[in-house]
Amino acid sequence: MITERVGPPFIGGEREMLRAFLDYHRATLAMKCDGLSDEELRRQSMPPSTLSLLGLVRHMAEVERTWFRRVINREDIPLVWSDEGDYQVAYDASGATRSEAFEAWRAEVEHSRRIEREAESLDVTGYQVRWEAEVSLRMVMLHLIHEYARHNGHADFLREGIDGTVGA
Repeated sequence: MITERVGPPFIGGEREMLRAFLDYHRATLAMKCDGLSDEELRRQSMPPSTLSLLGLVRHMAEVERTWFRRVINREDIPLVWSDEGDYQVAYDASGATRSEAFEAWRAEVEHSRRIEREAESLDVTGYQVRWEAEVSLRMVMLHLIHEYARHNGHADFLREGIDGTVGA
């Protein structure tokens, strides 16, 4: 499967720009995984790290779920891979498959998009338990852009280590 990645517009409103940059980074993570087998996607960076491309996809499913569903939408739901709320568990994808990880990630992305679309404004707030603070949808979208950008840098190195593919 080849991932289509659309660049953000050069001019647009705040919400349009945030939405476009977030989708751009989501597509970048998927693109870094294109054309790889489950085994290659599970390949870990270096000991003691359990980080892999599949682990990043699983981690970002948890991040999407937490920030949009648990924080903004205030849903009382557990994480996908950890009953204890440990995000690091998702990184260990040693027994995971592409279909399992991407199915969960895509489902969470769709929930996130729906929640964002239905929100009256970027000023809608949710409660972040770890920070004991109200946070706006604007902050959540900016945080996710930051989170994806950071992890897409990891994905660049992981992909290069698997098959030498580098670049955008």
